[in-house]
Amino acid sequence: MEARPAAVVTPEAVPLDLETASIGSRFLALLIDWGIQAVLLFVLLVIAGNGSFGWLGTTIVLLLVFLVIWGYPVAMETLWRGRTVGKAALGLRVVTREGGQIGFRHAAIRAALGLVDFALSSGAVAVICVLVTADNQRLGDMAAGTVVLRERTGLRRPTPTAFWAPPGLDSYTDSLDLAGLGPAEYGVVRAFLIRSPSLPPPVRGRLAAQVAETVAGRVQPPPPPGVPAELFLACVAAAYRKRGS
Repeated sequence: MEARPAAVVTPEAVPLDLETASIGSRFLALLIDWGIQAVLLFVLLVIAGNGSFGWLGTTIVLLLVFLVIWGYPVAMETLWRGRTVGKAALGLRVVTREGGQIGFRHAAIRAALGLVDFALSSGAVAVICVLVTADNQRLGDMAAGTVVLRERTGLRRPTPTAFWAPPGLDSYTDSLDLAGLGPAEYGVVRAFLIRSPSLPPPVRGRLAAQVAETVAGRVQPPPPPGVPAELFLACVAAAYRKRGS
């Protein structure tokens, strides 16, 4: 199954295409993570086999086994912004359907449904779901509202994207208050600005206006009169990047 665009959707149902991970890369990433978990479980079993535990010790061992099996993916994806060791090795990341960073709830749902996707069906449910869904989602992704994206493709190295204030709008960019703009909204702005040069002019203008309408309600002050929507979004992206630097 080849990677294909994921229809990440803005609040106004505007699609922004991002490349989803293929079933092959996801499987390899999963094998790496399973290998790490297997080593941890083996260590626990060796420790448990070399000692005499009462009910308290047995309870602790069982709790640790649970944390290795369920807690590993949840903790890694929550703390490492949608990545595990396996996903990082293959250049993959889990994000929300809106393109934002996932949280504990998303990771917990994905891990819980992993029992159905992998353990109870020997992986058959996961494979079937990935093959038949438009965005290569397994059951856990559909329940959590997430997709797995590729951060790099082939031999192409990922490079950071820099946004600069448009000429003549430096002071407006510096004055922007972005307190109401979250990572998900910025992700939509960033995705649009990266893709905009390849869009046909009518589509580019219409999409810029729709994204700008969403963002304008979350930032202050509003854009000066006569500023095109795409230049306004460039100001927002430049201010957001500057704030995070």
